[in-house]
Amino acid sequence: MFNTAFNLPNLITWFRILLIPLIVGVYYLPDTWLGMEGKNIAATAMFVFAAVTDWLDGYLARVLNQMSAFGAFLDPVADKLIVVGALIMLLQLGRVEAAIGLVIIGREIAISALREWMAKIGRAKSVAVAFVGKVKTATQMVAVPLLLYDGMLFGVLDCHWLGTILIYIAAVLTVISMLYYLRQAMPHARAAG
Repeated sequence: MFNTAFNLPNLITWFRILLIPLIVGVYYLPDTWLGMEGKNIAATAMFVFAAVTDWLDGYLARVLNQMSAFGAFLDPVADKLIVVGALIMLLQLGRVEAAIGLVIIGREIAISALREWMAKIGRAKSVAVAFVGKVKTATQMVAVPLLLYDGMLFGVLDCHWLGTILIYIAAVLTVISMLYYLRQAMPHARAAG
């Protein structure tokens, strides 16, 4: 178990989890150390780095033949934690509406619980990641750094405006994907009693 938990792909995933308090913590630095623009840039850079390492750990697991059940568990947990951590910070900064945060975070908790229950009854494949879930995740992973940056990019792209539109789209896709997974699980839930 120890070797599996700390192989190279999983170490990268653990590192991604360690970035969460740094992304949040940068906003608690005194303004004399780092102004809001600097905080936004630092948080955005760390979030984007975490998103890149998400791809990297999966790639390395396949190339190095180090795929494991623990890695398959840890990777989506890290993804959810980093998005939830960033969303909570964005809520505090007033860049995301509470209802949007509640929908996205609530769905993550509900679907994680559903997947755990489905695994216990031997039906985990019934709630495997669907295309709509992948699109939702991709939309979130673009929206969140735009909202963290919260400024004009290259003088032409209003990141707050685009991030807000994308986070609303992500919230709609969140509801759609949740309904999809619930529909997939319903026959098995009835059978399980």
